[in-house]
Amino acid sequence: MSWSLERDDGTVTEWERSDGYATVRLRERAAGGFVVRLDVMEQAADESAYERVRFDDRDAAEARATEWREARALDE
Repeated sequence: MSWSLERDDGTVTEWERSDGYATVRLRERAAGGFVVRLDVMEQAADESAYERVRFDDRDAAEARATEWREARALDE
């Protein structure tokens, strides 16, 4: 199942899975650094999950966001 970019405003970048039951969000923190969050709802066909990780640099945060999207892709 594919992911689409739903928001990218310079502070928050968010992707939503095409089934609407999972999101990955990358956010710049006001205090510095970045937070990446995975949220898979209980209604999803795969196992529900919520994870949040903080990073000092954007490249590392983007790499984790990519890993989560690839790991949580569903076959259509």
